[in-house]
Amino acid sequence: MNDTLPPQAEATDESRLKATWRAHWRIWLALVVVIAIIAGVIAWAVLSAPANAPAAKGRGGFDPKARPLPVVAAPARKGNIDVRIDALGTVTPRNMVVVHSRVDGQLLGVGFREGQEVKKGEMLAQIDPRPFEVQLTQALGQMARDQAQLKNAQVDLERYRTLLTQDSISKQQVDTQEALVRQYQGAVQSDQGAIDNAKLQITYARIVAPISGRVGLRQVDPGNMVHASDSNGLVTITQVQPITVIYPVPEDNVPRIVKRVQSGQEVAVEAFDRSGKNKLATGRLLTFDNQIDTATGTVKLKAEFPNQDAALFPNQFVNVRMAVETRQDVTLVPSAAIQRGAPGTFVFLVKQDQSVGMTPVKLGATEGENTEVQSGVDPGNLVVVDGADKLRDGSKVELVDPNARRAGQATPPKGPPGADKAGDQSRRRKGGG
Repeated sequence: MNDTLPPQAEATDESRLKATWRAHWRIWLALVVVIAIIAGVIAWAVLSAPANAPAAKGRGGFDPKARPLPVVAAPARKGNIDVRIDALGTVTPRNMVVVHSRVDGQLLGVGFREGQEVKKGEMLAQIDPRPFEVQLTQALGQMARDQAQLKNAQVDLERYRTLLTQDSISKQQVDTQEALVRQYQGAVQSDQGAIDNAKLQITYARIVAPISGRVGLRQVDPGNMVHASDSNGLVTITQVQPITVIYPVPEDNVPRIVKRVQSGQEVAVEAFDRSGKNKLATGRLLTFDNQIDTATGTVKLKAEFPNQDAALFPNQFVNVRMAVETRQDVTLVPSAAIQRGAPGTFVFLVKQDQSVGMTPVKLGATEGENTEVQSGVDPGNLVVVDGADKLRDGSKVELVDPNARRAGQATPPKGPPGADKAGDQSRRRKGGG
């Protein structure tokens, strides 16, 4: 017999071997993927474990022998705090004037430097006064002539009246002469108006500051012709001492503002820079608008600042903080103690056993470094103000600030009855007596 397999049988065996190899390869690939996933999960669990998580936990979830974390704590206290409203404002000059020439003529010179502080009535510019002086001379000459004619007409009138009493002339001649006298009197009055107008034009040729303030950039150079109809004017003067800030506040705050103003108390207003960190000036509320803007639901307020150091500049953007209410005898904690996370707003309260508890709090007003706590903390409780980033609920802590140690005598939250004695006895047993 011929033991040689037919070609079809050899092809079938080869395909079976290939299929078996593919199946084994898929199994090994699946094993490698599973091992990689398990290794990744273990690595993630190790890396994401808290820095202070103990390897072996005792009662309460923490190792009693774990090293305490150094923190700074401060006691909650009773005090007063101002309720403030924050707003965005724009600095505006108390007064602003665009100085225009009131007559037409050639600008001979200016009497100010750009950016200079000027006083009311100080000379700013001089326009050529000679055309107006010529007009004054003409008006004076016309008046002299009309006065002479008036005097002659008055003499003739007296003469005519005398002749009329002698029945030498008619009454019509006397009436005509009286009309002529009145005509010359009117001419003299008109001449006086022309004289006054010429003098006024000469006065207007000398341009003075209408208000005290700081001048801006000069718009016209000497030698140019200026006109009363020029739109740019010669220069702009802004009054910056004092200066004002206009800012809108929501209409919901209007009742509190009105109540504070009507009580006669001065409403303090502070202006901060764009970052809101550096205080630029302190002033007072001057007034508020007489209607609410229906498009924005706000009302505009105006505050006044002395601005002696020129920290505020016209059209400057500032952050405004205004006190509208003072709350008396409330619980205050340092703002640094307030933490925010998944549970909401909370603080780390230092307990009697030198551990911390995550305590939810309800906040009120904030002023500077102090924050009002409406619930969750009592006066005298110690709260962590520094080092809270590594803490967990129940973490052991060590007060490292000497000031915090002195404040450690403040009343901590009350624990179970007899906790102090039990703790003292436990410490004696550990210390051998």
